[in-house]
Amino acid sequence: MSRLPLGLLQGFVLVARTGKLSRAAEQLNLTVSALSHQIRNLEERLGRPLFDRGPRGVTLTAEGANLLEAIGHHYEGIEHALGRYESRHQDAVTVSVLPSVASSWLVPRLPRLVGKHPELELSLHSSVSVVDFDREPTVDVAFRYGLGSWPRTKAERLFDEYIVPIASPSLVRRMGGLPGASLSGWPLLGDPSGRWNDWAEAFGMPLPSRYVARFDNTEHLQRAVLEGMGVALGRLVMARSLIECGALTVLCEERLRVTEAYYLVYPKRSEGHSGVSRFREWLLAEAKEYEEGLGDGTRLGAWRYLP
Repeated sequence: MSRLPLGLLQGFVLVARTGKLSRAAEQLNLTVSALSHQIRNLEERLGRPLFDRGPRGVTLTAEGANLLEAIGHHYEGIEHALGRYESRHQDAVTVSVLPSVASSWLVPRLPRLVGKHPELELSLHSSVSVVDFDREPTVDVAFRYGLGSWPRTKAERLFDEYIVPIASPSLVRRMGGLPGASLSGWPLLGDPSGRWNDWAEAFGMPLPSRYVARFDNTEHLQRAVLEGMGVALGRLVMARSLIECGALTVLCEERLRVTEAYYLVYPKRSEGHSGVSRFREWLLAEAKEYEEGLGDGTRLGAWRYLP
């Protein structure tokens, strides 16, 4: 077999790291079809499949995993060696963010970022996976939800998260009005994190013998609430815009702060990036304004919209 072009191996390593042709193609400045052709070319030259293709992306076969183990660290060494010779575009910032946080909190505020820093070139990478900055050198910062501890990174707390019982106005009307914190007799929807146990302990609510339905996906759960199926414990960051426009109703004035919070996370290499510094300054100011809007004494009854 003739020597393999390094470009084929580079494409293979990036696809293996990200698990998505689209993400790897973006990093290589290629079209998805061009990168897919490269991968098939590599597989044909090696005479074996390296990836299993599926609707949610690609996964390594056993042969692919063996190849990545053999060459991955060599490719990373080349990347690190060449990295110091590359000039970084100080106005370009790439942000990894959870899709739910992007749509409910970050994206609605981006026009203000553009107004303050029109020179910035922002790229959003939506992913539920925690970014590995060592394996994804094009990502500068991440907007993450968790306990604030990610290896080899600096994490700055942005704001806390609270949960509140939410329902559709149509369900409230069917039930005859707003309940107390006990929610006695109301149809409850089970959530992916089992937060009803925390709510019951905090406010003395007896747990139901059964839930109307259980969901392992937060977006599906929120959709069920919007359709009037039952009551869920909603995270304010995700639900607040729907509460303020009247699509959802907060059922009581109590709220419960959870242990997780939202953080700006970045590696040491991003600390000297002026674009990251401008984005960080803007984001911290937006987070402070958001949290002050909640306020320790805020009574969420003011957010109820009952036609």
